[in-house]
Amino acid sequence: MSREIPDTKKRGTAGFRKITESFFTGKGLPFDTLLSEEKIVDIFSKHNNLFAANGIYSTAVVLWAFLGQALRDGKEASCQFAVSCIIDFCLLNNRTAPTQDTGVYCVAREKLSERALRELSGEVANELEAATDDSWLWKDLHPMLIDGFNFTMPDTPENQAVYPQSKSQQPGIGFPIARAVAIVSLATAAVMNVAIGPYAGKETGENALLRTLLSTLKPNHLAVMDRYYCSYMMLALLLNQGTHSCARKHHLRISDFRRGRRLSKHDHIIIWTRPQRPQWMSEELYAQIPETLELREVHFNIVEPGRRTQSLEIITTLVDADEYTKEDIAELYGFRWNVELDIRSIKSNLNLRHVRCKSPQMVRRELWTMILAYNLIRSTAASAALLHGKLPRQISFTSTCQFVLSSWSLIANGSVERSRLVEFSLRKLKEIAACVVGNRPGRIEPRVLKRRRDNAYPLMKKPRAVLRAELRKQCT
Repeated sequence: MSREIPDTKKRGTAGFRKITESFFTGKGLPFDTLLSEEKIVDIFSKHNNLFAANGIYSTAVVLWAFLGQALRDGKEASCQFAVSCIIDFCLLNNRTAPTQDTGVYCVAREKLSERALRELSGEVANELEAATDDSWLWKDLHPMLIDGFNFTMPDTPENQAVYPQSKSQQPGIGFPIARAVAIVSLATAAVMNVAIGPYAGKETGENALLRTLLSTLKPNHLAVMDRYYCSYMMLALLLNQGTHSCARKHHLRISDFRRGRRLSKHDHIIIWTRPQRPQWMSEELYAQIPETLELREVHFNIVEPGRRTQSLEIITTLVDADEYTKEDIAELYGFRWNVELDIRSIKSNLNLRHVRCKSPQMVRRELWTMILAYNLIRSTAASAALLHGKLPRQISFTSTCQFVLSSWSLIANGSVERSRLVEFSLRKLKEIAACVVGNRPGRIEPRVLKRRRDNAYPLMKKPRAVLRAELRKQCT
């Protein structure tokens, strides 16, 4: 998979190489085509998004700085720190440096195309999935883990108009909140696609968001979902496009293993009948839904020392009991928990719990930049895994992110000679491969906090303007 990095000066896009090399891409390395300079140029050109604001803030430089903000936290995630990194970059490369003012950078950041960022993130994930080793798959299938999550954003009128806060909160007290559904690869842990919408309202639920992502799933994919998605229409829509599924049975459906075609104990074939057409479905689409579905229902118990036994019923379209045993289905659904950890990594490490941008357009740009940064870190971990005979999920995401950040400035600013870049990258990938996630089966932790906050201020229960007025009244 080796390839020469194209000469940026011939394309008139000097600077993209700094991005690609910062993520350990170079001649002779696995996955070196995932974020090639040529790919970035092609995608942003397609969206007419190659620019050079103020002669300094080009598409390449702004994307590099925005990715840095997504990967860092605390003070280093601020726009001021991003501008300081750009100043260092310009000074070390004998280029005209901008001022400390963040205004021009923020304006240039708004020029980044949301569609280009989304397409670039998807390209990275899809090509990483296509390049996966066979040992990373499950019975030659590509399991795709599906789950939803929420995130908040600054309380501005623009954000409130598109992503209103919860109705249970008074105006001026809560934060705008968005709902999202993500499709994550089990093999690579990369995010294949994301759909976002308001937290509440008509057709804003997780099922509605997932329906907008169905084209992401392919015939060789296998959707692994929680019981919230286990509906007749969802399974039928997936099966119509050749995608198998495995989901926990919805709690409103009653199991009766005395019925159906018995395969083994607590394992049988059942028939579901098509319900009435829901309001969101057109008559043309409803006509394409089969009147019955042949499904497989499996019951098994999860027994862990020190915990209560948990019983699960799984519904799947994998009806071949010889090819997919009951134990295989139980193992497959057990992998679903990985998506909870992946979303936690994005929320905690990339600060998706509460994004920083103050307009809905920039909120979506920030989201897709986070997803792009996350996929790039996962591709780096996959490179290390492939080189050193491990699975990508065995390698710590946090540690990989830290290693990339520690080397980012060195590579981008030219501290590492180009002739030594491959050697430097290979050594870094070896260090990343050594950062293996600990296996702690049966771990039990109480849901309590030991560290007390330094100042226990009460929660705000009135708008800030009202509280200010009360304080002024007390002072007079």
